[in-house]
Amino acid sequence: MMGMTHELPPRPKVSQGAAGPVAQTASLARQARRLYVGNIPYGIDENGLSEFFNSTMVQLNITTAPGQPVIAVQINHDKNYAFVEFRAPEEATAAMAFDGITFQGQSLKIRRPKDYQPPPGQNLEPPPIHVPGVVSTNVPDSPNKIFIGGLPTYLNDEQVMELLKSFGELRAFNLVKDSLTGVSKGFAFCEYVDPSVTDLACQGLNNMELGDRKLVVQRASVGSAKNTGVASVLPSSVLIPSGNGEMIPTTVLQLLNMVTPEELVDDEEYEDIVDDVREECSKFGRVLDMKIPRPGSASLSGVGKIFVRFESIEAAGAALRALAGRKFAERTVLTSYIDEEVYDAEDF
Repeated sequence: MMGMTHELPPRPKVSQGAAGPVAQTASLARQARRLYVGNIPYGIDENGLSEFFNSTMVQLNITTAPGQPVIAVQINHDKNYAFVEFRAPEEATAAMAFDGITFQGQSLKIRRPKDYQPPPGQNLEPPPIHVPGVVSTNVPDSPNKIFIGGLPTYLNDEQVMELLKSFGELRAFNLVKDSLTGVSKGFAFCEYVDPSVTDLACQGLNNMELGDRKLVVQRASVGSAKNTGVASVLPSSVLIPSGNGEMIPTTVLQLLNMVTPEELVDDEEYEDIVDDVREECSKFGRVLDMKIPRPGSASLSGVGKIFVRFESIEAAGAALRALAGRKFAERTVLTSYIDEEVYDAEDF
């Protein structure tokens, strides 16, 4: 029919403002199910990483339903990280407890994606669970967070952790390093599984002489409850150089992390330790005297430490250099000088 047209009904107009929130909500929901996983093993593929998370979560019974919690894995082999997507936000939250877990010799670093935002009205913070044997690399702010300053920069993660573990099992530990060189900045943060250990560790480690430095150990929240940032939790003695320089060598050596208080209780075992230490130290020069405080002695703060007095400063120095980093009963030995007057007074 001439003159007649068949017009289509007008398309409904969809404003950007109406579609935006829907798309944004979908994006936020997906981000709540994803985790960044760094320091992954070289050569690992998507199936291998997925299987690791699936089997570990099922074994620990922290899934929300039967079946496999991981639905997708994306790996960036060039930069050695991956994104793991879970079927439920709660499972992603639970998997954050694996931060620091060892997989094929690598300690995994697990974080939320940078653009992650908790959904309104929901709390998806990591659950207060501890996976035995796993030490998280993320130490959250809490009343039990400990600052450890004055660390010799040559000590690595394992050596510092061994020192800290003499007081109890660690929940989280982070040795702060230069982002470009990877070299330690000389301070760290930690938290113990048992909160009651916090004050004992601070008292036992604070002012300890380690190498050519003296440790500053305290609760990270002391005097800084209203402040934020790293500087707010660092003691002023760490932020401002003391100017003391290196400690003066003496004839007395302090050996740390060689023995535990439990090993010093039995008389026969104690004598064996004394003989072993004397024999080893005598290789570097004449040993005049030794003191190994035991549980129940007057020098309670010195329990777990070994003190050796040499005939000469040269012998003490040779022993300090040779024994530092050595293994004794599967523990890494740490060495430092102590003042001879402190040794005589047994003010350990």
